[in-house]
Amino acid sequence: MIWEIFGHDAHEMTVRLLEAADAVSMIPAGADVALKPNLILSGTPETGATTHAGVLSGCIEYLQAHGVKDISVIEGSWIGDSTGRAMKVCGYDRVCEHYGVPFFDLKKDQTMTVKTPLRPMEICRRAVDAGFLIDLPVLKGHCQTAMTCALKNLKGCLPDREKRRFHAEGLMEPIAALGAALRPDLIVVDSICGDLNFEEGGNPVQTDHMYLGTDPVQIDAYGCRLMGLDLTDVPYIGLAEAWGAGSTKIAKEEIIRLNEPRAAASYAAPSGLVRRLVRPVRADSACSACYAALVRALYQAGEEGLPVNGPVCIGQGWKGKDVPGLGIGACCRGAKRSVPGCPPTAAAILEQLREEAYR
Repeated sequence: MIWEIFGHDAHEMTVRLLEAADAVSMIPAGADVALKPNLILSGTPETGATTHAGVLSGCIEYLQAHGVKDISVIEGSWIGDSTGRAMKVCGYDRVCEHYGVPFFDLKKDQTMTVKTPLRPMEICRRAVDAGFLIDLPVLKGHCQTAMTCALKNLKGCLPDREKRRFHAEGLMEPIAALGAALRPDLIVVDSICGDLNFEEGGNPVQTDHMYLGTDPVQIDAYGCRLMGLDLTDVPYIGLAEAWGAGSTKIAKEEIIRLNEPRAAASYAAPSGLVRRLVRPVRADSACSACYAALVRALYQAGEEGLPVNGPVCIGQGWKGKDVPGLGIGACCRGAKRSVPGCPPTAAAILEQLREEAYR
């Protein structure tokens, strides 16, 4: 099952997701809970690189309200950056102090050798020994693996020497093997404004969306759908499935929506690469979830060298009007050519853009 929610308050959205999924019932009695966010570097969540502090505070508040006392936050930033600096830049120091929860820098943690389908790996003990591991990734693009979410976020549970080895091995196989050996018990995805194409941030796409599940492979497969990627674009997902880390199958009835996209804020003014991508777009009161799907589809279309001959219309302001060109989403159903959905996925929009290019 995947629970999803739209909005702009990361703390509130996280609590609602956990309540809807009855997350506390999944935790074995007396188990300690480790929260693993994405603090890849010292960049604020608004850049699209790191997990919002509200996701962390929402998890802690929910757990403490349900009697879970042994909670910790664990993370190790990427090679060359300081985990301690990253936690302060992202406001995690204040969250941990407020709730009385310890933060452990995995760069300083002891490791243990764990058998995986690929080879033995060194993994930080606090991650391996956690009674209940909650993965808090950001859904975002990545310059080497196309996307990063639940499975790749586990790479922060490795010492730097093992991270270097992952890159030497091409990332795909070792990420999949790690996911099979260190499978998280619960995943809460921060897809509020993940970066379009780069793990360091800089081109955030305002989605105002979060989702939760228990299968990291399914979570990543859904992330591909949202970003307009095919599973073959991210080989480690299929490899992880083959090695028993989860399933890529997503039935329609398995997605439980807690509210509608209109609960999300209006789309923020685009900048940088995003501004260039949306030149053919005529937006009128577009909600962020729908607009973000379009931006991601336009990016993938550009990667494929597809021409986008506008106009491409999107937004609630087009309701009941003559819609020129291609219409995106339920609000533009009056267009002669449109992509249905509220919101449509980036994958669905990309497929239509391919048809448009060869008309």
